[in-house]
Amino acid sequence: MLTIQRLNKTYANGVKAINNVSLEIPNGMFGLLGPNGAGKSSLMRTIATLQDPDSGSIHFNGLDVLADKEGLRRQLGYLPQDFGVYPKVSAEKLLHHFAVLKGLAGRGERKEAVEALLQQTNLWEARKRGLGTYSGGMRQRFGIAQALLGAPRLVIVDEPTAGLDPDERNRFLNLLAKIGEQVVVILSTHIVDDVTDLCPRMALIVKGEVLIQGEPQAAIDTLKGRVWRRSVAAEQLAGYQSRFNVLSSRLVGGKPQINVYAESQPDDGFVMVEPDLEDVYFLQVRHAAAAGGTGRAAAPAAARAAAADIVSV
Repeated sequence: MLTIQRLNKTYANGVKAINNVSLEIPNGMFGLLGPNGAGKSSLMRTIATLQDPDSGSIHFNGLDVLADKEGLRRQLGYLPQDFGVYPKVSAEKLLHHFAVLKGLAGRGERKEAVEALLQQTNLWEARKRGLGTYSGGMRQRFGIAQALLGAPRLVIVDEPTAGLDPDERNRFLNLLAKIGEQVVVILSTHIVDDVTDLCPRMALIVKGEVLIQGEPQAAIDTLKGRVWRRSVAAEQLAGYQSRFNVLSSRLVGGKPQINVYAESQPDDGFVMVEPDLEDVYFLQVRHAAAAGGTGRAAAPAAARAAAADIVSV
Protein backbone atom coordinates (compact mmCIF):
# COMPACT_ATOMS: atom_id res chain seq x y z
CA MET A 1 0.00 0.00 0.00
CA LEU A 2 1.25 3.45 -0.96
CA THR A 3 -0.15 6.18 1.29
CA ILE A 4 0.24 9.87 0.44
CA GLN A 5 -1.01 12.45 2.91
CA ARG A 6 -1.38 16.22 2.45
CA LEU A 7 1.49 16.48 -0.05
CA ASN A 8 2.43 19.95 -1.31
CA LYS A 9 5.04 21.28 -3.73
CA THR A 10 5.47 24.83 -5.03
CA TYR A 11 8.32 25.62 -7.42
CA ALA A 12 10.53 28.70 -7.28
CA ASN A 13 8.53 30.35 -10.08
CA GLY A 14 5.40 30.23 -7.92
CA VAL A 15 3.70 27.29 -9.66
CA LYS A 16 1.90 25.10 -7.11
CA ALA A 17 2.44 21.73 -8.80
CA ILE A 18 1.09 19.56 -5.95
CA ASN A 19 -1.79 20.92 -3.92
CA ASN A 20 -2.65 19.05 -0.71
CA VAL A 21 -2.72 15.63 -2.39
CA SER A 22 -3.83 12.61 -0.35
CA LEU A 23 -4.13 9.16 -1.92
CA GLU A 24 -4.20 5.51 -0.85
CA ILE A 25 -2.98 3.18 -3.59
CA PRO A 26 -3.20 -0.61 -3.07
CA ASN A 27 -1.56 -3.37 -5.12
CA GLY A 28 -2.69 -3.38 -8.73
CA MET A 29 -3.01 -0.84 -11.50
CA PHE A 30 -3.79 2.72 -10.40
CA GLY A 31 -4.50 5.40 -13.00
CA LEU A 32 -3.40 8.98 -12.39
CA LEU A 33 -5.34 10.90 -15.02
CA GLY A 34 -5.02 14.55 -15.92
CA PRO A 35 -4.25 16.99 -18.74
CA ASN A 36 -0.73 18.03 -19.64
CA GLY A 37 0.62 20.36 -16.96
CA ALA A 38 -1.75 19.01 -14.29
CA GLY A 39 1.06 18.07 -11.89
CA LYS A 40 1.17 14.35 -12.63
CA SER A 41 4.90 14.26 -13.39
CA SER A 42 5.66 16.42 -10.35
CA LEU A 43 3.79 13.97 -8.15
CA MET A 44 5.53 10.97 -9.77
CA ARG A 45 8.98 12.55 -9.29
CA THR A 46 8.18 13.25 -5.65
CA ILE A 47 7.02 9.69 -5.01
CA ALA A 48 10.17 8.43 -6.78
CA THR A 49 12.31 10.57 -4.39
CA LEU A 50 13.69 12.68 -7.25
CA GLN A 51 12.49 15.87 -5.54
CA ASP A 52 11.38 16.79 -2.03
CA PRO A 53 7.89 18.08 -1.24
CA ASP A 54 7.38 21.23 0.80
CA SER A 55 5.15 19.35 3.23
CA GLY A 56 3.25 16.11 3.66
CA SER A 57 4.17 12.45 3.95
CA ILE A 58 4.60 9.34 1.80
CA HIS A 59 4.61 5.80 3.20
CA PHE A 60 5.04 2.55 1.29
CA ASN A 61 4.30 -0.72 3.08
CA GLY A 62 5.23 0.87 6.39
CA LEU A 63 8.37 2.62 5.06
CA ASP A 64 8.63 6.39 5.60
CA VAL A 65 9.72 7.29 2.08
CA LEU A 66 10.89 10.84 2.80
CA ALA A 67 12.99 9.68 5.75
CA ASP A 68 14.44 6.62 3.98
CA LYS A 69 14.74 7.40 0.27
CA GLU A 70 17.22 4.61 -0.37
CA GLY A 71 14.80 2.15 1.16
CA LEU A 72 12.17 3.15 -1.38
CA ARG A 73 14.62 3.17 -4.30
CA ARG A 74 15.52 -0.45 -3.60
CA GLN A 75 11.85 -1.33 -4.22
CA LEU A 76 11.16 1.09 -7.07
CA GLY A 77 10.91 0.69 -10.84
CA TYR A 78 10.52 3.99 -12.69
CA LEU A 79 9.82 4.75 -16.34
CA PRO A 80 9.84 8.55 -16.77
CA GLN A 81 8.02 10.34 -19.55
CA ASP A 82 11.28 10.99 -21.40
CA PHE A 83 14.25 8.69 -21.02
CA GLY A 84 17.38 8.46 -23.10
CA VAL A 85 19.22 5.43 -24.42
CA TYR A 86 22.58 4.83 -26.05
CA PRO A 87 21.49 4.29 -29.67
CA LYS A 88 24.39 2.06 -30.68
CA VAL A 89 24.23 -0.17 -27.60
CA SER A 90 22.10 -3.31 -27.75
CA ALA A 91 19.14 -3.82 -25.43
CA GLU A 92 20.84 -6.84 -23.91
CA LYS A 93 24.07 -5.01 -23.05
CA LEU A 94 22.32 -1.96 -21.65
CA LEU A 95 20.03 -4.09 -19.49
CA HIS A 96 23.09 -5.86 -18.08
CA HIS A 97 24.57 -2.45 -17.28
CA PHE A 98 21.38 -1.30 -15.53
CA ALA A 99 21.21 -4.60 -13.67
CA VAL A 100 24.65 -3.97 -12.15
CA LEU A 101 23.52 -0.50 -11.09
CA LYS A 102 20.45 -2.07 -9.46
CA GLY A 103 22.68 -4.35 -7.40
CA LEU A 104 22.48 -7.59 -9.40
CA ALA A 105 26.21 -8.22 -9.14
CA GLY A 106 26.25 -11.99 -9.61
CA ARG A 107 26.74 -12.90 -13.28
CA GLY A 108 24.35 -15.85 -13.22
CA GLU A 109 21.61 -13.97 -11.38
CA ARG A 110 22.01 -10.99 -13.69
CA LYS A 111 21.93 -13.10 -16.86
CA GLU A 112 18.78 -14.89 -15.71
CA ALA A 113 17.02 -11.62 -14.85
CA VAL A 114 17.94 -9.90 -18.13
CA GLU A 115 16.91 -12.85 -20.29
CA ALA A 116 13.60 -13.20 -18.45
CA LEU A 117 12.77 -9.52 -18.92
CA LEU A 118 13.68 -9.57 -22.62
CA GLN A 119 11.29 -12.48 -23.02
CA GLN A 120 8.58 -10.85 -20.92
CA THR A 121 8.71 -7.60 -22.92
CA ASN A 122 8.82 -9.46 -26.27
CA LEU A 123 12.26 -8.07 -27.13
CA TRP A 124 14.18 -11.35 -27.19
CA GLU A 125 14.46 -11.54 -30.97
CA ALA A 126 15.70 -7.92 -31.11
CA ARG A 127 18.02 -8.13 -28.08
CA LYS A 128 21.24 -7.78 -30.15
CA ARG A 129 20.04 -4.74 -32.09
CA GLY A 130 21.11 -1.20 -31.22
CA LEU A 131 18.43 0.69 -29.37
CA GLY A 132 18.57 3.42 -31.99
CA THR A 133 16.89 1.02 -34.43
CA TYR A 134 13.93 0.38 -32.13
CA SER A 135 10.44 1.72 -32.81
CA GLY A 136 8.76 3.94 -30.21
CA GLY A 137 6.83 1.01 -28.81
CA MET A 138 9.90 -1.19 -28.59
CA ARG A 139 11.76 1.53 -26.72
CA GLN A 140 8.87 1.85 -24.27
CA ARG A 141 8.97 -1.91 -23.72
CA PHE A 142 12.71 -1.65 -23.12
CA GLY A 143 11.95 1.14 -20.65
CA ILE A 144 9.60 -1.08 -18.68
CA ALA A 145 12.18 -3.90 -18.80
CA GLN A 146 14.78 -1.69 -17.10
CA ALA A 147 12.15 -0.52 -14.60
CA LEU A 148 11.43 -4.13 -13.63
CA LEU A 149 15.04 -5.04 -12.86
CA GLY A 150 15.43 -6.08 -9.25
CA ALA A 151 11.78 -7.19 -8.83
CA PRO A 152 10.40 -3.82 -7.62
CA ARG A 153 7.32 -3.64 -5.42
CA LEU A 154 6.36 -0.18 -6.72
CA VAL A 155 6.38 0.62 -10.45
CA ILE A 156 5.75 4.12 -11.79
CA VAL A 157 5.19 4.75 -15.51
CA ASP A 158 4.72 8.32 -16.71
CA GLU A 159 2.81 8.88 -20.00
CA PRO A 160 4.01 5.55 -21.42
CA THR A 161 1.65 5.23 -24.40
CA ALA A 162 1.87 8.76 -25.82
CA GLY A 163 2.87 8.51 -29.48
CA LEU A 164 2.47 4.74 -29.77
CA ASP A 165 0.49 3.21 -32.64
CA PRO A 166 -2.58 1.13 -31.67
CA ASP A 167 -0.79 -2.25 -31.87
CA GLU A 168 2.16 -1.11 -29.76
CA ARG A 169 -0.18 0.58 -27.28
CA ASN A 170 -2.12 -2.67 -26.84
CA ARG A 171 1.07 -4.70 -26.35
CA PHE A 172 2.35 -2.23 -23.77
CA LEU A 173 -0.94 -2.08 -21.86
CA ASN A 174 -1.20 -5.88 -21.78
CA LEU A 175 2.32 -5.99 -20.35
CA LEU A 176 1.43 -3.46 -17.65
CA ALA A 177 -1.70 -5.40 -16.74
CA LYS A 178 0.38 -8.54 -16.11
CA ILE A 179 2.88 -6.63 -14.01
CA GLY A 180 0.09 -5.04 -11.95
CA GLU A 181 -1.20 -8.36 -10.69
CA GLN A 182 1.38 -8.53 -7.91
CA VAL A 183 2.73 -5.02 -7.24
CA VAL A 184 1.63 -1.38 -7.07
CA VAL A 185 1.72 0.10 -10.58
CA ILE A 186 0.95 3.80 -11.03
CA LEU A 187 0.05 4.72 -14.59
CA SER A 188 0.28 8.48 -15.10
CA THR A 189 -1.45 9.56 -18.31
CA HIS A 190 -3.66 12.10 -20.07
CA ILE A 191 -5.16 9.34 -22.24
CA VAL A 192 -8.58 8.45 -20.80
CA ASP A 193 -8.81 5.09 -22.57
CA ASP A 194 -5.61 3.86 -20.86
CA VAL A 195 -7.27 4.27 -17.46
CA THR A 196 -10.63 2.89 -18.62
CA ASP A 197 -9.01 -0.22 -20.09
CA LEU A 198 -6.56 -1.01 -17.30
CA CYS A 199 -7.19 0.53 -13.91
CA PRO A 200 -9.63 -0.67 -11.23
CA ARG A 201 -8.86 2.51 -9.27
CA MET A 202 -7.94 6.02 -10.36
CA ALA A 203 -7.57 9.66 -9.44
CA LEU A 204 -8.08 12.75 -11.57
CA ILE A 205 -5.63 15.58 -10.95
CA VAL A 206 -5.91 19.10 -12.35
CA LYS A 207 -3.57 21.99 -11.49
CA GLY A 208 -1.98 19.93 -8.76
CA GLU A 209 -5.24 19.08 -6.99
CA VAL A 210 -6.95 15.70 -6.83
CA LEU A 211 -10.54 16.34 -7.86
CA ILE A 212 -11.90 12.78 -7.73
CA GLN A 213 -10.60 9.35 -6.84
CA GLY A 214 -12.06 5.87 -6.66
CA GLU A 215 -13.31 3.31 -9.16
CA PRO A 216 -13.68 4.52 -12.77
CA GLN A 217 -17.10 2.88 -13.11
CA ALA A 218 -18.31 4.60 -9.94
CA ALA A 219 -17.26 7.93 -11.43
CA ILE A 220 -19.07 7.12 -14.66
CA ASP A 221 -22.23 6.06 -12.83
CA THR A 222 -22.59 9.48 -11.20
CA LEU A 223 -23.29 10.97 -14.64
CA LYS A 224 -26.03 8.50 -15.63
CA GLY A 225 -29.03 10.36 -16.99
CA ARG A 226 -27.05 13.60 -17.34
CA VAL A 227 -25.15 13.21 -20.63
CA TRP A 228 -26.94 14.16 -23.86
CA ARG A 229 -25.80 14.01 -27.46
CA ARG A 230 -26.75 15.46 -30.81
CA SER A 231 -25.23 16.41 -34.15
CA VAL A 232 -25.16 20.10 -35.05
CA ALA A 233 -24.18 22.17 -38.06
CA ALA A 234 -20.64 23.58 -37.89
CA GLU A 235 -21.95 27.16 -37.85
CA GLN A 236 -24.18 26.30 -34.85
CA LEU A 237 -21.40 24.88 -32.68
CA ALA A 238 -20.35 28.15 -31.03
CA GLY A 239 -23.96 28.90 -30.12
CA TYR A 240 -24.44 25.54 -28.43
CA GLN A 241 -21.16 25.97 -26.56
CA SER A 242 -22.35 29.31 -25.19
CA ARG A 243 -25.81 28.01 -24.19
CA PHE A 244 -24.98 24.58 -22.76
CA ASN A 245 -22.34 22.79 -20.72
CA VAL A 246 -20.67 21.11 -23.70
CA LEU A 247 -18.35 18.36 -22.51
CA SER A 248 -16.85 17.44 -25.88
CA SER A 249 -17.33 17.81 -29.60
CA ARG A 250 -16.01 15.62 -32.38
CA LEU A 251 -16.53 15.30 -36.10
CA VAL A 252 -18.66 12.33 -37.16
CA GLY A 253 -19.11 12.08 -40.90
CA GLY A 254 -17.76 15.62 -41.23
CA LYS A 255 -20.41 17.06 -38.87
CA PRO A 256 -19.85 18.11 -35.23
CA GLN A 257 -21.34 15.80 -32.62
CA ILE A 258 -21.55 17.22 -29.11
CA ASN A 259 -21.95 15.72 -25.63
CA VAL A 260 -23.69 18.02 -23.14
CA TYR A 261 -23.99 17.73 -19.34
CA ALA A 262 -27.51 18.61 -18.15
CA GLU A 263 -30.03 17.46 -15.53
CA SER A 264 -32.76 17.15 -18.19
CA GLN A 265 -33.00 17.19 -21.99
CA PRO A 266 -31.26 20.42 -23.04
CA ASP A 267 -33.21 20.93 -26.26
CA ASP A 268 -35.12 19.09 -28.95
CA GLY A 269 -32.83 16.82 -30.90
CA PHE A 270 -30.71 15.72 -27.91
CA VAL A 271 -30.79 12.07 -26.91
CA MET A 272 -29.59 10.65 -23.61
CA VAL A 273 -26.45 8.49 -23.93
CA GLU A 274 -24.49 6.28 -21.57
CA PRO A 275 -21.65 8.32 -20.04
CA ASP A 276 -18.05 7.19 -20.12
CA LEU A 277 -14.86 8.20 -18.33
CA GLU A 278 -14.12 10.81 -20.99
CA ASP A 279 -17.34 12.64 -19.99
CA VAL A 280 -16.25 12.57 -16.33
CA TYR A 281 -12.81 13.85 -17.34
CA PHE A 282 -14.07 16.76 -19.42
CA LEU A 283 -16.68 17.78 -16.85
CA GLN A 284 -14.11 18.01 -14.06
CA VAL A 285 -11.40 19.65 -16.19
CA ARG A 286 -13.80 22.32 -17.45
CA HIS A 287 -15.07 23.05 -13.95
CA ALA A 288 -11.50 23.34 -12.70
CA ALA A 289 -10.64 25.78 -15.48
CA ALA A 290 -13.72 27.88 -14.71
CA ALA A 291 -12.85 27.95 -11.00
CA GLY A 292 -9.24 28.93 -11.57
CA GLY A 293 -7.94 25.57 -10.35
CA THR A 294 -10.47 24.24 -7.85
CA GLY A 295 -12.91 22.11 -9.78
CA ARG A 296 -15.33 21.60 -6.90
CA ALA A 297 -15.97 25.32 -6.53
CA ALA A 298 -17.26 25.78 -10.06
CA ALA A 299 -19.24 22.59 -10.42
CA PRO A 300 -23.04 22.58 -10.23
CA ALA A 301 -24.47 21.11 -7.04
CA ALA A 302 -25.19 17.74 -8.66
CA ALA A 303 -21.65 17.51 -10.01
CA ARG A 304 -20.18 18.45 -6.63
CA ALA A 305 -22.25 15.69 -5.01
CA ALA A 306 -21.11 13.27 -7.70
CA ALA A 307 -17.49 14.15 -7.02
CA ALA A 308 -18.01 13.56 -3.32
CA ASP A 309 -19.50 10.13 -4.07
CA ILE A 310 -16.50 9.20 -6.19
CA VAL A 311 -13.99 10.28 -3.56
CA SER A 312 -15.72 8.13 -0.96
CA VAL A 313 -15.55 4.96 -3.07
